[in-house]
Amino acid sequence: MHDNKVKYRFAMLEDRTLREVFHFRVSLLGAVSVITISIFALILLLSVLIIYTPLRNILPGYSASLREQLIEESARVDSLQTDLSLQRQYLDVIKQLTAGDIATDSVQSLDSLQRVEKARLVAEESEAVEAFKNQYELKERDRMTLYDNITPRSFHRLQRPVRGVIVQSARPDWHQYGVSLRTAKNETVMATTRGTLVSVERMADNSFAVVLQNDAFVTIYRHVARALKTQGTAVEAGEAIGVADGEKEIGVELWEGGKFVNPEEVIVW
Repeated sequence: MHDNKVKYRFAMLEDRTLREVFHFRVSLLGAVSVITISIFALILLLSVLIIYTPLRNILPGYSASLREQLIEESARVDSLQTDLSLQRQYLDVIKQLTAGDIATDSVQSLDSLQRVEKARLVAEESEAVEAFKNQYELKERDRMTLYDNITPRSFHRLQRPVRGVIVQSARPDWHQYGVSLRTAKNETVMATTRGTLVSVERMADNSFAVVLQNDAFVTIYRHVARALKTQGTAVEAGEAIGVADGEKEIGVELWEGGKFVNPEEVIVW
């Protein structure tokens, strides 16, 4: 311990005159203390930067949390837009009532307006999805048979629509034209190929039915918890178009020229 406290003199001398330019004195214990304090200060500084700045997003594990936060914020904005629209309708009713344009008995409460608006949207969207499905089922009915519908393909594989486990395969004889997948919560639903979203409709169970179309295929997604794209949006293969909630099984159907295509034969799962 005594040797650790012995101070050593470090001096800087000019080469030609040997004149002392600078010097300092330090002991072995002092040097170790300074180095230790510097290391702890550096660790503390890095910890603060990682915890309280966006640098934490580059670390493994934080990116998933950021993705979930973005999805939640997107859903919250969509909900706020819907509430704002209903509030505007409610204020319009109040203005008309104040001006005497409508009778008092005809005024509906905000909850009633919400129920009426939701019922109207569900009815319109359900009819649109069913009409689209019937169009493809009836178009080739005259020249389709049960076995003609099941057409194995050897062409290029399509992008996996969602990460999950197939719990029900396609059964055309039971009018089950797609596969059902069990997924994890907040799993991303992706485009199987490059194309355009020709339909993004809310169903009666508050989930979305999404229809993706390109020159060759039509892909129909069912029971998507949240839609991340709107109708008419052009997407690339593998691009996120929705989110699964992990509770409802995601349904995926493939059609080519009005004919059923088994997704398990053309998609690498």
